[in-house]
Amino acid sequence: MGWLGRGVLACVVGVAVPVTWAVLARTLAPKANTSQRQFDTLVVLGQPTDEDGNPTPWQLASVNEAVREYERGAAPRMIFTGGAVANRFAEARVMARAAEAQGIPAAVIVEETQARNTMENACNSLRIMRDHGWGSAEVVTGSAHAPRAAMIFEQLPLKWRMDKAPPVEPESPWRASYATAKEIAKTVHYLAWSREMEKCEVSGQ
Repeated sequence: MGWLGRGVLACVVGVAVPVTWAVLARTLAPKANTSQRQFDTLVVLGQPTDEDGNPTPWQLASVNEAVREYERGAAPRMIFTGGAVANRFAEARVMARAAEAQGIPAAVIVEETQARNTMENACNSLRIMRDHGWGSAEVVTGSAHAPRAAMIFEQLPLKWRMDKAPPVEPESPWRASYATAKEIAKTVHYLAWSREMEKCEVSGQ
């Protein structure tokens, strides 16, 4: 095998190993660290809005699930978390308005509008919970996002359970595959970097 072949092999291995690591980690990701079914709050993780500031189907899926869980009595309040990442519209604010349109009282909603990624979603939500004396959360997000979110919440000092929001409309196989591939890439980054370098800094943790 010449130098070119060795270079190609090294590149293949260099990609295959972290991807396999991420896929395995996603498969083994926990779904909860508690068996409880009622929590202090729902934490709804952000997704980008559209360019006009309207909720996307992915956002609506999470909002709809949060509304169902609130009405079920899973928690008496909800935290929407997500800043203006993809455009000028804060994800948390757009999702909160969508929840209010479904009858959720504004008084039970907390908007966290600074987070720019899942790590910040989790850390900023934890700070809010600490400020209010809340110690448990049901975390609502999409199915592709849930494994990585679970890995992050697993590191936090709270009781939590992951709740996957069903899509509001059937997803095409291509779109589902794209979402999973994107999350695998983000999981590689989390495992190789964020897990150790971007930990939450919360007093008393």
